[in-house]
Amino acid sequence: MEATERLLEEGPQLVREAEQSGLTTRLMGGVAIRTLLSERFDPAFARPLHDIDLFVRKRDSRKLEGLIKDHGWQPEREFNALNGARRMLFDDPNSPAQIDVFVEAFEMCHSLPLADGLRSPGLTLPGTELLMTKLQIVRLNEKDRDDCYALFNGCTIGDDGPSSIDPGRIAHLTGRDWGLQHTFELNLGRLRDDLDMWSLPAERKAVIRDGIASVSQAIDDEPKSRGWRLRAKIGERKQWYEEPEEVRR
Repeated sequence: MEATERLLEEGPQLVREAEQSGLTTRLMGGVAIRTLLSERFDPAFARPLHDIDLFVRKRDSRKLEGLIKDHGWQPEREFNALNGARRMLFDDPNSPAQIDVFVEAFEMCHSLPLADGLRSPGLTLPGTELLMTKLQIVRLNEKDRDDCYALFNGCTIGDDGPSSIDPGRIAHLTGRDWGLQHTFELNLGRLRDDLDMWSLPAERKAVIRDGIASVSQAIDDEPKSRGWRLRAKIGERKQWYEEPEEVRR
């Protein structure tokens, strides 16, 4: 079985088995986007998948670790011993594939409250949360850009459940964090500018462009906290993001 197909099968299977055992975990990343969108995923944005990303509550992390090992994945013992309270890695002994588990918190270039998304039904974090994990990447690469396009193309815009992108929720977070807003705005601008390079039908580009505009407008319109306004005066003179820890992929 091709690696991508295998991960698209095994990722949801792990979540289902975890749920049957009383654990709360959700898919993130490329496998999550393909799983969430299902038939609404446009093949134009397909890419090879090399890992399964999961988000789990701390109280369930050890039991999830056992479930992953039962599936034949090998824990990266040194990394997990140092970081297991917030993140765990597992390797496939027969391929370069990897499982990356985020425990309770998501802290990369920016910190995001993804635990809220565990309350939503389904196998994945909601579309809003999946989009934000991509928009928070300061150095947005091609695969992450394409994942954003896939979400804007396949999700509805509004507070319509897990398969939607909620501009209001995004704006609520950025209105309290200038750094997060700045990174989101930079990436939304890149997405808007790069869209013209795609040979997509005009109506599909319009859907994506409208989604980007809806999120951008909500961010602009959101009232800003006092902390936001104070940080905005400093701007880029002070680094507004964290350098995420590099892990082997």
